[in-house]
Amino acid sequence: MLRLGRQAVDVAAVRDAVGAVVDPELQRPLGELDMIRGVTAGRNGRVEVEVALTTPGCPMTELLARDVAAAASTVPEIGYVRVNFTVMPESERRALADRVLTHRDTGATAASAVYAVASGKGGVGKSSVAANLAVALARTGKSVGLLDADVWGYSVPQLFGVRRSPIAMYHTMFPVQAHGVRLMSLGFLTDEDEPVVWRGPMLHKALTQFVHDVHWGQLDVLLLDLPPGTGDVTLSVLELLPDASLLAVTTPQQAARSVASRVGVMARDMGMPIAGVVENMSELVCPHCSGRSELFGAGGGQRLADELNAPLLGQIPLDAAMRAAGDSGVPVVSSAPESPSAQALIDVAAALRPARRPLVGRSLGVQPVG
Repeated sequence: MLRLGRQAVDVAAVRDAVGAVVDPELQRPLGELDMIRGVTAGRNGRVEVEVALTTPGCPMTELLARDVAAAASTVPEIGYVRVNFTVMPESERRALADRVLTHRDTGATAASAVYAVASGKGGVGKSSVAANLAVALARTGKSVGLLDADVWGYSVPQLFGVRRSPIAMYHTMFPVQAHGVRLMSLGFLTDEDEPVVWRGPMLHKALTQFVHDVHWGQLDVLLLDLPPGTGDVTLSVLELLPDASLLAVTTPQQAARSVASRVGVMARDMGMPIAGVVENMSELVCPHCSGRSELFGAGGGQRLADELNAPLLGQIPLDAAMRAAGDSGVPVVSSAPESPSAQALIDVAAALRPARRPLVGRSLGVQPVG
């Protein structure tokens, strides 16, 4: 403890406070990761904190500096906080990787609930629904991951406003975090305008790596944004995440409902439970008078839910806030939480429940006696 006249800065308390800050990529406290390398106190309540980064040019440096400074400032008599960064040598990185990666039950398969967000056709707003549901669930305190499995038309980087590469340590990647959600997308690993021209085996390999070689941490919910249709990616998801439930997204239009029903029927035929149906763009909300128009007709979501014997979890209106959020990189649940679209998405997140997988075709683990 350094005494400054009648004041005192408790260095140990500062170390405890900054040590509790959670690394946004590794999802562990900095103190537990041994990343706090020094705390020194000077005159007039000035404190300097040294933090060791895992990699040079860490994209989260600015966020870490802000969080560490905020944590240190909670200690009495602190007048100014300076955060300095250094980089771990290779030997320390390897030791850290051994500690962090010891528990392999923190992959995607360990999530308490897994939802595959799917639609029969493109253009129904499936990715926007998946992104905003992830943020809405995270705002309730849940630990949420979003895997962008739409490898041809990935949009999660744009929807969340992030383009940085994930941290990689010894063949394991750590999700990018934004708006309280852990994210993984092929878009983080390619140039922005680079097309993905892959066949089935490459797609399966990429999904396998995203599921098994990404250190997701302990997740309460994992959402997967599937590509439209019933192709290889959907089949790979069923194989890699057999406990996933389907969340079907459609619009009120008859054409969209008809195509979306094929995804639901495929899931049902393969024993995949259906958590529910979300009707997107159910009506247009006028930004001037708040009047509502059924721009794409009515009833498609309810008809699809009836066909699939699943609940209609909600109807999401189309409004100016939803449109603007798609371009700004801030999901509407964060940027305009009071808007009609955001409120409807928050209600869907609250209604979401894991569906029970049917017992037909599953081993019950019963052994004969005698």
